[in-house]
Amino acid sequence: MHPELPTDARICRADLARFRRLYLENLLKDERGRLSDLDREVLESLETGQPLSAGTRPSPPVTFGEAMADRIANFGGSWTFLLGFLATVFTWMVVNVVGVLGGGFDPYPFILLNLVLSCLAAIQAPVIMMSQRRQEAKDRQRSESDYQVNLKAELEIRALHEKLDHQWDQLVRIQQAQIELMEDALEQR
Repeated sequence: MHPELPTDARICRADLARFRRLYLENLLKDERGRLSDLDREVLESLETGQPLSAGTRPSPPVTFGEAMADRIANFGGSWTFLLGFLATVFTWMVVNVVGVLGGGFDPYPFILLNLVLSCLAAIQAPVIMMSQRRQEAKDRQRSESDYQVNLKAELEIRALHEKLDHQWDQLVRIQQAQIELMEDALEQR
C-alpha cells in the first residue's frame, strides 16, 4: 500500500501490468546489467498476459535441398539402410568371389566396390552435415524458447512470493489486532 493513497484506492489492470513490467525490468537489469531481446519478449508477454508460444518466431521455410538432406540423413541413419547396405555388400562379395552369373565382374580386391563405397561416403558426409546444421538451428531456437519459458516462470514465481509475503504481513497485522481485541475483552471481564 502506498502511504499517500487512501485505503480504498484502486488501479486498473493495464496500469498494474505496466508497473509490474517496469518493476521486473528493473529487477532483471539490476541482476544482469542489461536486457536481451529474449528478456524483452518475456516481459512483454507478462504485461499482455499472452503465452510465450504465441509469440515464438516461425521457422524459416525449408528449401528442397534442405528437405532432401533431412530425408537422406534420416534414411542413412536407419536400420533399414544399415541392413540393406550390409546385404548389398555381402551379395556383391558373394557374386564376385563364388563367380555366380558366369564369373565375377569385380574380382577379389573389389576395386569397383571400393569406388562405390567411397562415392557413397563422399556424397553422404556433406548431406549429413547439412542436416546437422539445420538441426542445430532448430535446437538453438528450442533452447531460446525454453529460456523464455523458464524466465517467465521464474518472474511469475517471484511475483507470487512477493504477494505471499504481503499476505503474511497482512495476516500478522490482523492476528495482532485480534489478540489485542481478545486481551481487551479479557480485561473488561
